[in-house]
Amino acid sequence: MFMARRRFFVDRIERGHARINGDDAHHLTRVLRVEPGQKFEISDNQRAYLAEVETARKDLVSFAILEEIPAAPPAVHTTLFAALIKFERFEWIVEKATELGVAVVIPVETARSEKGLEQAAHKRLSRWQRIAREASEQSRRAHLPVIEPPIKLADLVGQTPRSAAGPLAGQFVLEEAEAPRILSILPEIRTPSDRVAILVGPEGGWTDDERSRIASAGWRPVSLGPHILRAETAAIAALAIVNAAWQ
Repeated sequence: MFMARRRFFVDRIERGHARINGDDAHHLTRVLRVEPGQKFEISDNQRAYLAEVETARKDLVSFAILEEIPAAPPAVHTTLFAALIKFERFEWIVEKATELGVAVVIPVETARSEKGLEQAAHKRLSRWQRIAREASEQSRRAHLPVIEPPIKLADLVGQTPRSAAGPLAGQFVLEEAEAPRILSILPEIRTPSDRVAILVGPEGGWTDDERSRIASAGWRPVSLGPHILRAETAAIAALAIVNAAWQ
């Protein structure tokens, strides 16, 4: 059976060599048992390469580049605006969205987000970025997703999503079952190299005022079907459907 090589991210590649230091090196040598002579894939968040381990000690793992690995561009660029929910569940969103190829994740404070989550979320940003890095390595992505600081819904509505540079093929907000199914709408808008933004609300859904503001800002209401999904389930289901539509 073919076993895919593990992939690691490095800060940079210089003159055909790269290195991983500190705690990450310790993890590679003590947990994954990386040794000199072994071959792995590495990425500098620009391109992916096949590389051979030169040095493997507690605080340093160094690589020599062997060859570049061709990587196809993503079929669709997705930005996920996800309402802030309890952090253990938001971490699950970050991890699974990364595995599904999301380009950008932006936490959003809504009226029904628990009080104090936005302030605390700024302290969690580095942790979310690390989760995204580990999920990117596991899923063998060539590029890390961008995990941005949280914003208020009021600052989001009325403007084009700031991390989805370029024209949007679709700007969708998840709503109740009465809204059109997202799967029925995607064929209408699909073209190569599209950018899609998805806005997912909190547990309890949107308030009437939020729903009005979101609609006025041009977000198109869609649903995932007749069942009531948890916020984190809805976010991942929507991303999976978008991915499938562009395959």
